[in-house]
Amino acid sequence: MLAQHDFDADLVVAGDVALLRATAAALHLPLSIEPYQASLPHKAHRAGSLRVLPVPTAQPVHAGQLDKRNSRYVITMLDRACDGCMNGEFAAMVTAPVQKSILIEAGFPFIGHTEYLAARSRAALPVMMLLAGNVRVALVTTHLALADVPKAITRERLAATLRIVHDDLGRYFRLDTPRIAVLGLNPHAGESGHLGTEEITVIAPAIVAGRRAGLDLTGPVPADTAFTPKFLAATDAIVAMYHDQGLPVIKHLGFGGGVNLTLGLPILRTSVDHGTALSLARTGKTDAGSLRAALALAIELAGPNAGHAAT
Repeated sequence: MLAQHDFDADLVVAGDVALLRATAAALHLPLSIEPYQASLPHKAHRAGSLRVLPVPTAQPVHAGQLDKRNSRYVITMLDRACDGCMNGEFAAMVTAPVQKSILIEAGFPFIGHTEYLAARSRAALPVMMLLAGNVRVALVTTHLALADVPKAITRERLAATLRIVHDDLGRYFRLDTPRIAVLGLNPHAGESGHLGTEEITVIAPAIVAGRRAGLDLTGPVPADTAFTPKFLAATDAIVAMYHDQGLPVIKHLGFGGGVNLTLGLPILRTSVDHGTALSLARTGKTDAGSLRAALALAIELAGPNAGHAAT
């Protein structure tokens, strides 16, 4: 469906050509496919056409049905797009949702795009940030069991996360001194140690160190009051301690139109804010709003002089 819209950027889609054609035919959508060649001049994408970097599937694909024999297909697409961004061939990478479970069952240590792309690009610490309108939420930890979160939050990791959020808000959004609110881990930000001590022993010291380094930080802030309109109006980004502390609010504000932006990478990567919705495959009932938003943000952040954008 994304191919049926104009974009002021040169889009390159990695995928199986026959699969893309079959999907377009099943949905009765016009689609003209042009094989991607890096030597071709850049041109804006026009509706009904698609530049495709061919990556063949290992096995026939049946809509909505998982097949771990095609897991390598997914990894190959990610690797090719990431490497192209690393070497300057592509200006940005936009990822669609992926079924993590089938990749893990196939033997790939894949807990998420964020972690995989960080390892591929040799980034020390990736930071997931979700955006919905003017609300930005970054995470200290991502795809972890809740029981593992407290020990994963250290002064060092939090300090590094805050520095990355600060630097990339300047890099991407031209905010020289972004106002960053840091949430507590426990209810009421620990209630002075009565409901947990991580705020006292880990979070507050990291905030103090960040302020000394010139960062504009507020916190630890109780998570149940941080997302009020008045507080958000005075904040450029919120740093949450774990996945389900910050992301439910983002998805409530903009589900289907939110964007995942990975900070801390040497490449520009955006993604959708939702999962695979296998039951809707090839039904024509899917909502491509988040993917359009992710692509639009990638084009905006890459700038007017950017080349190809890989999706």
